[in-house]
Amino acid sequence: MLAIGLMSGTSLDGIDAALIETDGQQAVRHLAFRGEPYSDAARAQLAEATATALTYPRPRSSPPLVEAAALITRTHALAVQKLLRDAGVAAGDVGVIGFHGQTVAHRPDRRWTWQIGDGQVLADATGIRTVADFRSADVAAGGQGAPLLPIYHAALAAGLDGPVAILNLGGVANITLIDGGAAIAAFDTGPANGLIDSWVEHESGARFDKDGALAAAGRVDETVLTAMLDHPFFDAPYPKSLDRNDFTIQPARGLSAADGAATLTAFTAATVAEALTLLPLQPRRLLVAGGGRHNPAMLRMIAERTALPLEPVDALGWHGDGLEAEGFAYMAVRTLAGLPISFPGTTGVPYAMPGGTVFVPWAG
Repeated sequence: MLAIGLMSGTSLDGIDAALIETDGQQAVRHLAFRGEPYSDAARAQLAEATATALTYPRPRSSPPLVEAAALITRTHALAVQKLLRDAGVAAGDVGVIGFHGQTVAHRPDRRWTWQIGDGQVLADATGIRTVADFRSADVAAGGQGAPLLPIYHAALAAGLDGPVAILNLGGVANITLIDGGAAIAAFDTGPANGLIDSWVEHESGARFDKDGALAAAGRVDETVLTAMLDHPFFDAPYPKSLDRNDFTIQPARGLSAADGAATLTAFTAATVAEALTLLPLQPRRLLVAGGGRHNPAMLRMIAERTALPLEPVDALGWHGDGLEAEGFAYMAVRTLAGLPISFPGTTGVPYAMPGGTVFVPWAG
């Protein structure tokens, strides 16, 4: 069926909307993609909501969270309408929307995770059946609730000689190992763009380190880097996941803007290298997706520390910017079919399990 996937990541840069045709198993055809950046006001509103969510246990009625949830739902509905217009596809021809929402807090150790956005309102606004709340069932069952994309990675990589690893460099980085067998290994490796974006915004007001230029102009502070790597998360076995706010830019304070960017970029690279040592097999290839693949300084540092050639997934005909959005379209189709989306080797659930809640448009 035709399926739309929507993703708004922890970098708070905007909405990715993708249209694919899939059976939720091996068949995947890419049809259209659209990126919708958030305004500065929207980013500030979402950042406030995230700060509020982390300050209190579950402040669901707090005005910043209520208003941010409405913003997320409204902007995602507009993204769907624009994607359909671009693709020349009618809403009635789309079987399902996979709506990730916006993560404002992720605490699997407390058995809860929180993605704001109203699936029923989105279904009513678009007239398309919607699957949302993909992570809660996994976390309630004792899983990490992340990463969820590995099952989609496995579908895309089915024809490749393994073992291969797919590295997604979003606000947080995660890795998926596919060796051609039935089992998949995956976990969050550490911060990726999130800390660097926060640093650059703090130092210059820019949203991100364009082309890695600031990091390339700086020098890595090895003392700060070593201190940041001295964290129990990196030695812990997988499955494991992070909230973007589990790490901060505080250790880099006092460095110049360029040295701070270089050090935080090296931190991402070093944590990827550490992650490879935890995998049951060493990959022959490291395929890179997500916004971080546009950062030459980050890719260079990762290549140096892993001694592996990095290949942007675009070279394989995959959509590097739209991969996560496509993944949630794919998982929405799996949800409708009752197929699992999380597994013991990816999130730590005790058995392969489905996820997501289905919302049907009101017909009144």
